[in-house]
Amino acid sequence: MELLQCAHSKKQQQITRDYLYEFNFETIPLSENIGHRAAIYIEEYSMQNGLRAGDAIIAATAIENRLTLVTSNQKHYKIIPDLELRIFKP
Repeated sequence: MELLQCAHSKKQQQITRDYLYEFNFETIPLSENIGHRAAIYIEEYSMQNGLRAGDAIIAATAIENRLTLVTSNQKHYKIIPDLELRIFKP
């Protein structure tokens, strides 16, 4: 969802969908637990850290599914406890 919203045209959206399909990325559905955890993160971190809903959902999804979050966006994620984070430089 976050990748698609950054597209500037329908063609870019299609390229993104094709990439995700070609490399067999798994889509993890939004569950009640993920939504609840994301809401808690918004309450805790949005005012002090600028955490937005999309980033809160991504972090909650990673934690609920015991996954490492690989991102270049250290600012919003480093404050979240229990989040296994791997930072890369684009």
